[in-house]
Amino acid sequence: MPIHPTALVHPNARLGRDVTIGPQAIIEEHVEIGDGCVIGPRASVLAYTTLGPGCRLHTGAVLGDIPQDLGFKGERSYLRVGAGCIFREYVTIHRGTGEETETVIGDHCFIMGSVHLAHNVHLGRQVIIANATLLAGHVEVGDRAFISGAVVVHQFVRIGRVAMLGGACAVGQDVPPFCTVEPMQGNLLSGLNVVGMKRAGLTLEQRAEVKDAFRLLYRSDLTVSEAVARIRERFPEGSPAREMADFVAASKRGICKLSRNAESDDSGME
Repeated sequence: MPIHPTALVHPNARLGRDVTIGPQAIIEEHVEIGDGCVIGPRASVLAYTTLGPGCRLHTGAVLGDIPQDLGFKGERSYLRVGAGCIFREYVTIHRGTGEETETVIGDHCFIMGSVHLAHNVHLGRQVIIANATLLAGHVEVGDRAFISGAVVVHQFVRIGRVAMLGGACAVGQDVPPFCTVEPMQGNLLSGLNVVGMKRAGLTLEQRAEVKDAFRLLYRSDLTVSEAVARIRERFPEGSPAREMADFVAASKRGICKLSRNAESDDSGME
């Protein structure tokens, strides 16, 4: 287990097999690091953080620091990281605010340089977040979502499965599953994430269902609640279309609107 002599590793930290810890890295008490993890130079894994196997922290990444939240009073909270995650240079991720709460990063996420994930953020599996993006507290991100660089996301916003956020956009409302947000805009969708749906394994029939649901939500004269009811009538539980309707129905912040310049949602569906 190669640990650089300048690294500071608390004797009570729990390290798995074949863990590598680089120069001047810091591993605090109440930390558990899974098999095969690599902790890079000057990276820090702080108290009440758990890393699944096969994670990699690059230079200067800080995982598990206390929240930047005036409501935090020193209570015990956690950061839980799944398997096979990559955290590039100077990523910062904070543990939860609230006794026994947690920030959660799912398996095989790729978090690029200088990204900040605030307290109580929950990421699903295989989420990709590009450089210099900021997620505020309690943001939820679904599996396989892609968030481009320099994006800012308001607290308590939900981003649905296989959604894609364009670069330098600002999001203060929920982004339904399978949708894309326009770059350099605020709360505006540009259409459906067709490529993302294909890569996620949705069949042609499933993608067509999503397209129909999208039309009802954004290109009909129905209110949002009427569109949700219509989608629930037409599509069975467990279908991607119902997933979209249920996501929208559960929204507390409202959902992003469709840009007037949005292309037809028919494009690229085959």
